[in-house]
Amino acid sequence: MPLFEPNPQALRHGTKRSPAPDRVPELQARGTPRQLREELTEFLGPEKVLAGISDLVRYASDASPYRFVPQVVVVAEDIDDISTILSYAHGKGREVVFRAAGTSLNGQAQGEDILVDVRRHWAGVEVLDGGARARVRPGTTVVRANAALAPHGRVLGPDPASAIACTIGGVVANNASGMTAGTTRNSYRTVSSLTFVLPSGTVVDTADPDADEELAHAEPRLCAELMALKAEIEGDAELTARIRAKHTIKNTNGYRLDAFLDGDSPVRILRGLMVGSEGTLGFISEVVFDTLPLDREVSTALLFFPSLPAAAEAVPRFNAAGALAVELMDGNTLRASVSVAGVPADWAELPKETAALLVEFRAPDAAAREAYERAADEVLAGLDLVAPVASVENAFTRDPGRIAGYWKARKAFVTAVGGSRPSGTTLITEDFAVPPARLAEACEALLDLQSRHGFDAAVAGHAAHGNLHFLLAFDAGDPSDVERYAGFMDEFCKLTVERFDGSLKAEHATGRNIAPFLELEWGTKATDLMWRVKEAVDPDGVLAPRIVLDRDPHAHLRGLKTIPSVERIADPCIECGFCEPTCPSHDLTTTPRQRIVLRREMMRQNNGSRVEARLLESYGYDAVDTCAGDSTCKLACPVGIDTGALMKDFRHERHTAREERIAALAAKHFRAAEASARLAVAAADRIGDRVLASVTGLARRAISTELVPEWLPQIPGAAARRLPRTHRPAAVAVYYPACVNRIFGNPDGEPGPSLPEAVVAVSARAGRPVWIPDDVAGTCCATIWHSKGYERGNEVMANRIVEAAWGWTAGGTLPLVVDASSCTLGIAHEVVPYLTEDNRELHARLRVVDSLVWAADELLPRLEVRRRVTSAVVHPTCSMRHLGDEEKLTELARACAEEVVVPVDAGCCAFAGDRGMLHPELTAAATAPEAAEVTARPFDAHLSANRMCEIGMDRATGRSYGSVLLALERATRPDPSSYSR
Repeated sequence: MPLFEPNPQALRHGTKRSPAPDRVPELQARGTPRQLREELTEFLGPEKVLAGISDLVRYASDASPYRFVPQVVVVAEDIDDISTILSYAHGKGREVVFRAAGTSLNGQAQGEDILVDVRRHWAGVEVLDGGARARVRPGTTVVRANAALAPHGRVLGPDPASAIACTIGGVVANNASGMTAGTTRNSYRTVSSLTFVLPSGTVVDTADPDADEELAHAEPRLCAELMALKAEIEGDAELTARIRAKHTIKNTNGYRLDAFLDGDSPVRILRGLMVGSEGTLGFISEVVFDTLPLDREVSTALLFFPSLPAAAEAVPRFNAAGALAVELMDGNTLRASVSVAGVPADWAELPKETAALLVEFRAPDAAAREAYERAADEVLAGLDLVAPVASVENAFTRDPGRIAGYWKARKAFVTAVGGSRPSGTTLITEDFAVPPARLAEACEALLDLQSRHGFDAAVAGHAAHGNLHFLLAFDAGDPSDVERYAGFMDEFCKLTVERFDGSLKAEHATGRNIAPFLELEWGTKATDLMWRVKEAVDPDGVLAPRIVLDRDPHAHLRGLKTIPSVERIADPCIECGFCEPTCPSHDLTTTPRQRIVLRREMMRQNNGSRVEARLLESYGYDAVDTCAGDSTCKLACPVGIDTGALMKDFRHERHTAREERIAALAAKHFRAAEASARLAVAAADRIGDRVLASVTGLARRAISTELVPEWLPQIPGAAARRLPRTHRPAAVAVYYPACVNRIFGNPDGEPGPSLPEAVVAVSARAGRPVWIPDDVAGTCCATIWHSKGYERGNEVMANRIVEAAWGWTAGGTLPLVVDASSCTLGIAHEVVPYLTEDNRELHARLRVVDSLVWAADELLPRLEVRRRVTSAVVHPTCSMRHLGDEEKLTELARACAEEVVVPVDAGCCAFAGDRGMLHPELTAAATAPEAAEVTARPFDAHLSANRMCEIGMDRATGRSYGSVLLALERATRPDPSSYSR
């Protein structure tokens, strides 16, 4: 064991607690049973079998109110793996559940036996026929698929609010629809073909002309039973009419029996049945969609009404006017949305009775948009709108920023409301539909029902389609509260079915919580047919038992998860999973959601239980060490939960008092540390990469992989000892070269000026000279200490840099230009909590400007671009995302190159200062998709604006990345052979 390995027990929560009823039992502390683990490992290989208790717990939760701990998790790579798993399950009498993004709201991504991860190795999009169709793999997010289609002016039909995280496999398997899909743009209507694996292992490609012949040969019994069911349904006129009627409104409850009416062969019937089957009939390995036009002319309004029924009454008028989306939000939803960045603060003062409609028209051209706007104006003239707070405008807008803000608030419905629920309560998301003409009546009935059962739920939904969602919070650990929820559900389901003939699940699919009510909605005859479908396709019941079909009338009350309180920064988490795609470690160890899920399981346990001890042993590396700390999870989370900050807090908690003192001492004497680091880098050039890699490898094994960085050959040589000479009197800004640019020089083999020389030269060339203070050495943005959780060292350096900047800028008179985006973020924002009260006042008067903003806004308009390279690819850093500077990087790159490419899969490189040297596997995992995109073709330039991120991308791609400011200096240099200004 390394000498200075962190103590796992340092993260044990000191609070005394009572064990939760749904805690993982002590018998499972060792994880997967030995025989099961060994057998699956023999068939699949050890890297595909996740068997530790930490693995099982982190996969046990999804976005639903349920929690089931699997016996084992298998990470499948291809169809051969799927077939192997299914064959094993058949032979051993085991059960299999497929899980991709885990954003499902009804527990259908959870299993109690073999859980198969079909996200990690299943991403990919192929655009077909100029965008008219798209072949998409099941682990691809909706956002990623639409990004590939956007250049072709096309889009997928389904558009769920969770598009940032949910994957195509889940969208199709649940027939998820969203804001605009309704009954005509959903998966059932827009899927052209499917490739799927049946429980028997038979693979079917419905686009294959010989598919029916091959299926008949492989599965003759199944084909006969499907055709017999088709004949039986078509022979019953009443049942046929009922099936057609049920799908005139949104409905995802049960199997799509209309597949027997729409399909004329076994393969075509199965193609329809697979949509919305929730993984109970097979595994969907590939989807070909018929895409839709991406109408770019948009006009949107957020309109406020005195009550929910009043808003609902206006919906048919906008439908008649041609609105593509009409979204409803009640007062609770609107008020909870103030936790979402960009939402007006005065929404918190809205009366509870207030409701709003988000109405959007989309058109292919300006003329069509203007026609829609005229129709909308006529509707507005007949409405009695209210403006309870100052920010309310009640008008249509074409401004993309404001429209995006409206949609951000609407899409945050579940997370914003869920995040504001009482601590320790479980969140239930219900989803139903009624005929759109009866929406107002349904709203009144729902409000009355909630009141009678003591719930103050939030309501929102796709009003244009008669589809409402509402959220309930209750204590799943309190039997009386569970009974209250059960009573509400019984009455709600009867109300929806008997009064409105509605759908108990409009788009979230049956899952576990509506399975007991399936027969109530569909009747005995149709429900029996669904059971017969399941028995025909999956006679051994291998796939997803108790999902969709369950004869237990109390199945919806089984497996409800408690939500124990955890650290305040993470406590609002509802485990939605929106954060996962952006997390650099999501393909390596854990995600932000899983880090919180694991922490909650620790809190469910008895103090000192074996399960808690095992979880703590894994948590150090899986959660804390391999968190890049980039906090992009905060940007993805609708309520801004910063799991990266939590992991930094945990790093601090693991430090000994001695380690904190040493870190503070390093901050106090950083001038010497900086000079020593520069000398060490210079010496490394003479020693050689192989020797240094060997030496650091030995030191890492002896001391700690969390303290000793690994030497990487991509690390550049040392920077010059002296910074460029500048003059203060003529300067219009203070230029602060970050310490990383004072230690490391240009990329190896890169000719020309250093970055500080380039910034000084190009600023002077634009007539905006800058001044570098003589005493910048020994100062830093404090990110070194902040990222590692060294609190005292952070305080020392945070206050030092602010005091120094105050003097340099003449009390904030001049802007402070910083040449590394992470350092800009550190000085502008991250130092604030660590400042003294006096220094916070000074900081508030500083103007900290990122060099990208300085160059794009102040220099570029004053420069003459004299030469461009043909192509450039850019790497936007996570700090740029936090600062909102990404577009500036692209703008500057376009001045330097004829073609600029922003990789669709661009994300955080996870180099994170030195984290990519402490854990190179983290950067390798984080950059893999972007690197594949970058290396698929040649570029003349690879540009970014942060030295350590550039090193990380060098390592990931084998290409040489450099600052876009170096490129700008070259592009505007009067004489290409000189470095003169």
